[in-house]
Amino acid sequence: MKTIARLYFRYKSRDSIVHNKLPSLKSFLSLLVVAPLVLQAGTPVEKSAVPDTLAFSLEERLRGEWRENNFDFDNTTDALTDDAWLLSRARLGIEWTPASWMRVMVQGQDTREFFSGRPDVLGLLGAEGDDAFDLRQGYIELGDPKRLSLRAGRQTLVYGDKRLISSAEWSNAGRTFDALRLHYERHDWWLDAFTSSVVRFRDAEFNRSDWLTNGGDANQTFSGLYFSTTALNVQVTDLYALHLHDDIGTSFVTLGTRMKGDPEKLGGWDYAAEMAMQFGDLQNKNLTAFAGHWDLGYNWMKSPWQPRIGIEYSHASGDADTRDGEAGTFQNLFPTNHLYYGYLDLFAWQNVHNPAIHFSVQPHEKIKLMADYHGFWLANTNDSWYRASFLNTTRPISPGASRFAGTELDLTMQWKASKHVEVQAGYSRFFAGTYLESSGHSHDADFAYLMTTITF
Repeated sequence: MKTIARLYFRYKSRDSIVHNKLPSLKSFLSLLVVAPLVLQAGTPVEKSAVPDTLAFSLEERLRGEWRENNFDFDNTTDALTDDAWLLSRARLGIEWTPASWMRVMVQGQDTREFFSGRPDVLGLLGAEGDDAFDLRQGYIELGDPKRLSLRAGRQTLVYGDKRLISSAEWSNAGRTFDALRLHYERHDWWLDAFTSSVVRFRDAEFNRSDWLTNGGDANQTFSGLYFSTTALNVQVTDLYALHLHDDIGTSFVTLGTRMKGDPEKLGGWDYAAEMAMQFGDLQNKNLTAFAGHWDLGYNWMKSPWQPRIGIEYSHASGDADTRDGEAGTFQNLFPTNHLYYGYLDLFAWQNVHNPAIHFSVQPHEKIKLMADYHGFWLANTNDSWYRASFLNTTRPISPGASRFAGTELDLTMQWKASKHVEVQAGYSRFFAGTYLESSGHSHDADFAYLMTTITF
């Protein structure tokens, strides 16, 4: 393991990048597979002499990706996004608990994208970009986190099924907030009150939220109340009120509810539903929007392979007329879209109809296989097609075109190789629909990946 670590971090140095001394992509992809096996066979690590009040954490994630036609749906052109690359993410954290009522957390992160022809700018053409070692989390928490606590500083915010608020773990950089969060908990319910500003990545600079800048930004603030209870026993019930405000004409409220059934208490059945309404101002337009998700599944819990089959439907409103003073596009806020609207990341919870079916099995306690099939229609062709990153597709708005965007098949394998190592691999194909045929090139798209995550 030490040999692998030395080799890998030597290759990650900036001097190696400048002098083109990086190994081949094939070598890095081999590392994704070999590392878990070496770690499994390695000798146990001796326990550290660090006191119980001080804990260290380490994560290294490598993901090799191959994408074809994901942006232009055009087989006749070899675009910058039709390529293969390697994504690297390293995190190092220190957690100090000097007293039962105090906890201090500091975590740094370094992210890189190798072998890519895409612009080295986070988000541009889907690029993950490079962000040299920077502060990911840094906060102090006072009080009892199981009763009453206050957390202040840079931190993650994750609520519900992550459809509106999450740390966006699939993306290489992830997401954090500079925030103040108050938590109160009783035996079957809890309530969070928070105010925050999302951290924005800045090339070759310290990453800052709008709270830490001295002008030039939107001064965006995201605040909310989030309540969750298990009082109904068979399900978790959430209620939330969220407010997004900036100084350039946006100030709107999101009111919503979420319910999630427990298959252990429902004879193998599970269900989930989330509905949200938005109203207020969006870039000086009157916003009224709606989104909903409904899911029903059955788990064969006594079967050795524990199969599950489920059906779901997600919808988010679009804008019927982008030229008037009204806005109808649901605002997806700060989600993890990758988990829900196809693994090619072609869609967000905006201007969409998305029915889907899911099937999963566990042939081994450490291996899970999943197959998902999605259908996609635009809610309104007078509005844009929004990707998981909220960027529009390269197509112009096509009023009157067919609303059928296409279908997607996702095949995924997860392997818990050891206590410290997880491997995930997948292949996805998007089958272009008639909306694309009426607005330009309409070739199918492909995506494949292999990912290894090592944590201590």
